[in-house]
This record gives sequence, C-alpha cells and structure tokens, in this order.
Amino acid sequence: MKPCVFIHTNEKQIVGAIVSKYSFERFASDPSSFEVKLVETRTHPWMRAKEGQLYLRDGLKREWLNEDLQSFTVLRFTPPEIMGYQGRSLVVDPDVFCISDIKDLLARDMQGKAILARHRAGTKADVWASSVMLLDNAKLTHWKVEQNFEEMFRFERDYMKWITLQTEPQDSIGLLETFWNDFDKLTPQTRMIHNTKRQTQPWKSGLPVDYRPPESKGSLKPKNIYHRVRRALFGDYGMLGTYDRHPDPNQERLFFALLKECYEKGIVTEAMIRNEMKHNHVRHDALDLIRVTPTLDERPLFAA
Repeated sequence: MKPCVFIHTNEKQIVGAIVSKYSFERFASDPSSFEVKLVETRTHPWMRAKEGQLYLRDGLKREWLNEDLQSFTVLRFTPPEIMGYQGRSLVVDPDVFCISDIKDLLARDMQGKAILARHRAGTKADVWASSVMLLDNAKLTHWKVEQNFEEMFRFERDYMKWITLQTEPQDSIGLLETFWNDFDKLTPQTRMIHNTKRQTQPWKSGLPVDYRPPESKGSLKPKNIYHRVRRALFGDYGMLGTYDRHPDPNQERLFFALLKECYEKGIVTEAMIRNEMKHNHVRHDALDLIRVTPTLDERPLFAA
C-alpha cells in the first residue's frame, strides 16, 4: 500500500489545500510513490449535524460553527480509518506547503512510534502540534473520528486536549524535526512551511477576520477577558478587524508562485479564484498577484 498525504480542509481554505496538494507533487522526486488526497468537511455530514451545538473546548462550552475558518481540524484524525488502519500516512493542515522531496520522511524508521509530530511553540512537553503528523495507521485503531467527535458534545472529550495529542499515550509519540513543520519561518533548511499565524496568512490579507480567537476557562489574561466581553457584545467575529499582510515577503511570494503554477497548469481557474474572492476566502488582488509573481523556476526562493 502506498503511503498517502492527507490535507484536511473546509470550503474557506480550499484554495490553500489545492496549493498544498500541488506543492507535495511538485517537489517529489517520484510522485507515483505516494498519493495526495484532500479530506473535506463537506463530505462529513456528522459535522454539519452538530451546527450550533455546544462542545467542550479548553474547559469552556463553545458553539460549534462549521463555517469557522478552522472547522476542519478534527479531520486530522481521519487518515488511519480511511486507510483501513494499514500503511503509513502524513496528515497536514491546508496552510502547510511543501518545498522539498518528502521521500525520506515517508520511508522513515518510526522506531515503533505511532505518531511523529513536533511540539507546539512555547508549550509543555506533552502538548503537540497535530498540524503535521506522520502516522503508522496500524497503531491507531482507537482513532474513530465520528465517535470521538460526538464525545466533545457530551463534554467527555476536550477539543484542545484532543487536538494537542494529550489524549494519546505519550510514549507512542516521537519527535519530528521542526523543519518539517516550520511555524511561519522560511529558511533554506525548511522542508514544509506552515503559515500557522492565521492573522497573516498570505492569501487572506485585507479580508475580514473569520476565525475565533482562543479562550481559556478561568484565564484572567487581558486578551482572554477582552475576547469574552467582545464576543458577548458583538458576536464571534465582531470587532476582529481584517487580516494583516505577512511580514515575510518571501512567504507571500512562495504561495502566489505556487498558485500561479496551479493556474498555468489548469489546476485552478480564473473563475474559481474569482468565486473565492467573491466569498472573501481569498484576497481580492489574488489575480493581480498571480500575473506579476514569478514562478519558482523563474526565480527560486533562495539564491544558489
């Protein structure tokens, strides 16, 4: 069985997911040695069925909104079940872009671990970033996503503990080098870049913010108090402003160079991009940036 890269997404991040898929295939020395598939929220009706219901997140009861920017995150746990708990899978967020061959990663000796991942920035050792995971599917037969999803709404499973792998046996998780999931840092050593800071995702600049900032139960941090009051007065997305431009021009160029290559190959069309712009999923100058951004063959990311 071929290993498979799974990119989980919703409709708001579909352009990012398509560009991500292309990036894995583009840099592969042997694209036929693995598959790349999208896992989309729209094909999982059990998620839609929970719209507006309360679930447990970081100790608080929050309303489930399928239209939230990151409603796709629970789909990180679908690959083992999709593959019949066989073989190996790599799961990534739709804002993760590959800039190297992943052949060695997919063939890596996992030393008996079920999961390889990196730690979340600035957190404890048992708090992991599940945004990029290499999985030994046969060791994850307890991952039954629809059932686990239901547990959040019975307040038996906390979303944040699930998504940070705190619900997993810690000795089943091995450490993945940070360059396989580089958080907003693009260097010659980067293998996969993750635009994890939602406020500055390069394809969102200037659009109204459509994600919900995190809140923690009992936290007295000023930011936490502010968001509780803001949400109570103005709703989930009220007073959040607009997305900022990414501070690293090279990361913006990478995305639009890849999108341009997708456009030139017919993977995305002008009509699709215009539709995504209309729905505020992609910044409104996206077509202009496609026209003026050189491809990666024309201008490599880093000088030789």
